[in-house]
Amino acid sequence: MNALLHARVAYADPNDASRTPRDIEYRAFARATRALTENANASGTSFARLADALTMNRRLWATLARDLADDGNGLPQGLRASLLSLAQFVMTHTEQVLSGTETVQPLIDVNTAIMRGLRGQHEAAP
Repeated sequence: MNALLHARVAYADPNDASRTPRDIEYRAFARATRALTENANASGTSFARLADALTMNRRLWATLARDLADDGNGLPQGLRASLLSLAQFVMTHTEQVLSGTETVQPLIDVNTAIMRGLRGQHEAAP
């Protein structure tokens, strides 16, 4: 089973077959980003919820990385390489958040940028 099918099974509404792969990816990132945002300032007993959100986000990025590394992936090589670098950053930064040495915000920022890209939105140039 390829990564896209994994994502569809994990994140898609089985009653809505009209969604495009891009829509499915957007929804998966939105779900993970919302969980990260809601738990970004966790401490004490709520740290478990933050850890769950971080795990969800890490799984999403691991799925994306597997798909990007597949020879059948149709994205341009440069974009694939950039996204794989982001995936590595997400994995490393997640460990730092879990150890208490970094904040969640950079993960939220990366996901938000990916979501904008999936929607075809670009930030205004300064």
